[in-house]
Amino acid sequence: MGVHDHVDLNGFIEGVKRRNPGQPEFVQAVQEVAEDIFEFIGDKVKYHEAQILRRIAEPDRVVSFRVCWEDDKGNIRVQRGWRVQNNNAIGPYKGGIRFHPSVTESVLKFLAFEQTFKNALTGLPMGGGKGGSNFNPKGKSVNEIMRFCQSFMTELYRHIGADVDVPAGDIGVGGREIGFMFGQYKRITNHFTGVLTGKGLEWGGSLIRTEATGYGAVYFLQNMLTSKGMDIAGKTAVISGSGNVATHAAEKIVQLGGKVLTLSDSEGFIHDPDGITQDKINWVKDLKNVRRGRISEYVKEFKGASFHGGGARPWGVACDLALPCATQNELNGEEAKTLLKNGCIGVAEGANMPTDLDGVHIFKAAKILYAPGKASNAGGVAVSGLEMSQNSARMSWKEEELQEMLKDIMRGIHDRCLEYGGQGGGYTDYVKGANIAGFKKVADAMLAFGVV
Repeated sequence: MGVHDHVDLNGFIEGVKRRNPGQPEFVQAVQEVAEDIFEFIGDKVKYHEAQILRRIAEPDRVVSFRVCWEDDKGNIRVQRGWRVQNNNAIGPYKGGIRFHPSVTESVLKFLAFEQTFKNALTGLPMGGGKGGSNFNPKGKSVNEIMRFCQSFMTELYRHIGADVDVPAGDIGVGGREIGFMFGQYKRITNHFTGVLTGKGLEWGGSLIRTEATGYGAVYFLQNMLTSKGMDIAGKTAVISGSGNVATHAAEKIVQLGGKVLTLSDSEGFIHDPDGITQDKINWVKDLKNVRRGRISEYVKEFKGASFHGGGARPWGVACDLALPCATQNELNGEEAKTLLKNGCIGVAEGANMPTDLDGVHIFKAAKILYAPGKASNAGGVAVSGLEMSQNSARMSWKEEELQEMLKDIMRGIHDRCLEYGGQGGGYTDYVKGANIAGFKKVADAMLAFGVV
């Protein structure tokens, strides 16, 4: 037994705080996992002696760089870019790139840490990483975004590769931005390889990639309900966000016979008591992807709906199911209590860490069906993993095959959560199940490699 046998959870978290000053999101993500892992590794000496949790909570590397670009008026602008390569014990680093003013090293470290466990849960050989910049794409011209993406990739290209680190899109980075970055990577390296996922179908992308995160979150929710003899049909759902994940989650809920009541963006949320039908979802997709408008415009188009501004969030609307699909820490303890009071029985996270620690503890204490993002939103990165396979083999699968694979992967993640999260009395702690299943896979690989 080594010197570190008896470090308790609080001591461990204090150490993480000390080593990562001013990084609250990262500390929060580590704490959320550590709370479940500590108990699991309590009697497993090998993990303690090898300091596995301490090592996973220290990224392999954090690359930080300057990104200079020129705006349309000829002004030189300076942003900061990062790539956090957290852990590659089970495969190349894999995780999105986020362009948003809120991006900091702390946010990216938390996302890369979460991604490590999420990717392990998919059963595919992918490590965890995340990158991005504090660049704000809102209000920028297409040419400005192109110049920024090219400048960003001019530095990033030396740190990534099909067998090294395979970035994807995230908030602020869609198909257009992936195209600009891939074009620059190809131009610099002269390689056409699967170095990015979320590519266009004409140049190596995969079918159903855009739908995968939202659909997967609903499949996971369906798996949870089925395990309790329930169904999505006839249930009401509140969804936050109005981007890729939110609109496709709404679409799948509607396809399975549920009724979607809300969507939101940073300005507020819309509440449509008549239900957001497929036609309305298509209108929102066009609003967001083509016209790049705000969700408040919905109420001009569809009578009977109301808009709640000032950054209001939809968690006060009574519902059976809730799917936070916008961003981190968008659902707090008070809002969690409100959801429960209003009869919510199931929560599936489409975003990464959208529920703060208070909210997580409240959902767990109430023993409702609660799926953490690392389990329920892993469908997106799972299909990215399939895109990598298709790129390596120079082939592509048909849509039906991919839909079946996605359902299969989500079922597999659900089963892994049941295996490690069963608490007796018919209750499954999905957060604990996901954390332990993801940790065990990564930890066992790390043990095999020795001290590296």
